[in-house]
Amino acid sequence: MFSAPTRSVLQRAGRLSARPRTYATTAAARERVRIVEVGPRDGLQNESAVIPPEVKAELVNRLTKAGMDIIESGSFVSPKWVPQMAGTAEVLKLMNRHHGLHYPVLVPNMKGLELLLDLLSEQSKSDVPYTDEIAVFTAATDAFAKANTNCTVAESLERLSVVAKRARSEGLRVRGYVSVVIDCPYSGKVDPTAVKSVSQALLDMGCYEVSLGDTVGTGNPTTVDRLLRTVIEGSGGIPGSKLAGHFHDTYGMAVANIFTALDHGVRTFDSAVGGLGGCPYSPGATGNVATEDVLYALRGSNYEAPGDLEAIAEVGTWISKMLRRPNASRVGRALEARRSREKLEKERENDGGSAESISAKL
Repeated sequence: MFSAPTRSVLQRAGRLSARPRTYATTAAARERVRIVEVGPRDGLQNESAVIPPEVKAELVNRLTKAGMDIIESGSFVSPKWVPQMAGTAEVLKLMNRHHGLHYPVLVPNMKGLELLLDLLSEQSKSDVPYTDEIAVFTAATDAFAKANTNCTVAESLERLSVVAKRARSEGLRVRGYVSVVIDCPYSGKVDPTAVKSVSQALLDMGCYEVSLGDTVGTGNPTTVDRLLRTVIEGSGGIPGSKLAGHFHDTYGMAVANIFTALDHGVRTFDSAVGGLGGCPYSPGATGNVATEDVLYALRGSNYEAPGDLEAIAEVGTWISKMLRRPNASRVGRALEARRSREKLEKERENDGGSAESISAKL
């Protein structure tokens, strides 16, 4: 027999799975999900090692080659506060850009926007622009906003409205982020109505989409469901098509949370190759949900998403080795193990080695 807590979880899972999904059961009718690859920006910003611009540009290039079509490539923030984002202008110049793909950058304030606009003004009109989109960010709590940007949420929204207006006048699209939508490391549980209010404010200033960030990674299907019921289904609800999910995988719940968000009509999710990331202002938070894990789960559930899974997993293996850190993607590790075994089996065929010798090498 199951314990009471276990029965509760199973009952909850049953209610979620009983909801009608909108995808079809044939491959031809798969519903497409947008993936915003945030590894080169959000993924790298909390690394301790110094990462040369050449490596960051190579990461973007490899992700592009692997089929990712939206790659957040850097941010124009103060290197004093986020040293890993120093040199974003050089990264944008070094990386290969392609028509039809998007390379958004994070811009926290007007100073950052001016730096970006100066960079864009150097380009010829015939060039593929360094970027056609910026991201702005705020938080759902004053405590987190003060720790991150030294101002209240209301003050940050006032500043960002000026940034968004100027960016849009220059032909740039604007995407919004809201941090700590489930729990705040400084003030605890977050009221979903506060998330809704901040999200609506970002949309009102011209953001085409708002990404809801479980920055601490404590969310689970129940808390995410509660959040999205308030934000989407309540009075004056925001359509799921205007929202994105940004889930950190601290407790291994990120993929489950994505499927909860799918049930609410959300069709855009942020992820980072190799599960890169963390947050310098959120103690204890681990990386973003791994792009490899998201793609594997979506495609196994009749959703379509961009990218070649095998190629992206190889990028995750490469960047993890470059950073001398474990690959945080479960799917990435599994595919790497399979590649290693296939390589050893090929060596066996070539040199007549035994199965026992292969097992010993593994």
